[in-house]
Amino acid sequence: MSNVFIQLLLVGLVAGVAGGMFGIGGGAIMVPAMVLLMGMDQKFATGTSVAAQILPIGILGAIVYYHNGKLNPIYALLIAIGLVVGNLFGALFANQSFISSQTMKKLYGIFLLLIGLRYLLFK
Repeated sequence: MSNVFIQLLLVGLVAGVAGGMFGIGGGAIMVPAMVLLMGMDQKFATGTSVAAQILPIGILGAIVYYHNGKLNPIYALLIAIGLVVGNLFGALFANQSFISSQTMKKLYGIFLLLIGLRYLLFK
């Protein structure tokens, strides 16, 4: 098995653990790992991350949360509807010719920084 395959499997494993623990994975784990550790282009990594999430990757984790009374299926369905529509608009925007991979990196960095500051500084 090639080194890239092993790296991608490890990225998926780490993202899966983070997804199960924190509800994150694609944007917060997979994309930075592919860009910063594997040297992929930002847009290529984003597209790969989106494609990896097409299958119901969270189904087993969701079952565990549901059985422990920590999941509202109606809330999850409403969020999923928003995700489908939002993902389309986000992909259409990100793939405009005037949005470079460098711009995407900067926007993504600002997004993560703001989220991190919010978690660290406010309740």
